Amino acid sequence: MKKILFGVVVGICLPLLAGYLFVVSGGMPVATKGPPLPLEKFLAHKALAAAIGTEASKPSPLPADEPNLLAGAHVYQAQCAVCHGHLGQTESAIAAGMFPHPPQLLPPKKGVTDDDVGETYWKVKNGIRLTGMPGYGSCLSDNEMWQVSLLLLHADKLPDSAVAVLRKP
Repeated sequence: MKKILFGVVVGICLPLLAGYLFVVSGGMPVATKGPPLPLEKFLAHKALAAAIGTEASKPSPLPADEPNLLAGAHVYQAQCAVCHGHLGQTESAIAAGMFPHPPQLLPPKKGVTDDDVGETYWKVKNGIRLTGMPGYGSCLSDNEMWQVSLLLLHADKLPDSAVAVLRKP
């Protein structure tokens, strides 16, 4: 019985010790150019999906009309474009230096037009830990967060007025 107990303790402690030594010896990539660890991307996506949960299917209380899409374009330009890109332009130096790399959200990229608007709203409001994506829940109004979420949902079919705002560097 003592041998089994000893084996269990060693079986638990040895991987923990190995992980600790891996981290303190500099083996864990922490620079923005470092590759993700095995399973890191998988675990991050699973944790994010679980955190968002049923909020993803939450419908927007605002219509996706021209005034809301135009207002969303102004919010995007002021808060999002520096990392997620301007319409028709290459990514910024800030975006190129980030890890994980922020997705480019405007055409010709696919962006988040296939995500539920509630999921995008959740990400805008709460941010995503350890990614550089800030939460705007304390500095944007609910309407502004919904407007930019609607803009991103409809980024592939925007009115000319919103496109004109998004083209400005």
